Amino acid sequence: MESVELKVEMVGIHEKRLRKSLSKLKGIEKVEVDANSQKVVVTGYAHRNKILKAIRRGGLKADFWSAQNELLNAYACSASYGSLRFNNFNFF
Repeated sequence: MESVELKVEMVGIHEKRLRKSLSKLKGIEKVEVDANSQKVVVTGYAHRNKILKAIRRGGLKADFWSAQNELLNAYACSASYGSLRFNNFNFF
């Protein structure tokens, strides 16, 4: 059994579309969706390229999860607008 991690650009309403497109594939045991980080983990015996192709056919933008996505997600969660400081500069 293999786990495939994917980055899928979606909002809450797309989760149903995602699960429907994956239900057509044979060999999928479990689908875990983390909407905040847009991460989907698919566990089963299906080939990873077929999983990616099925999600894309469902109309969602998807790509394999990489270490760069993990870093970007950590940075986005730690930075908030309240913690940013703006300096007042006079150019004239």
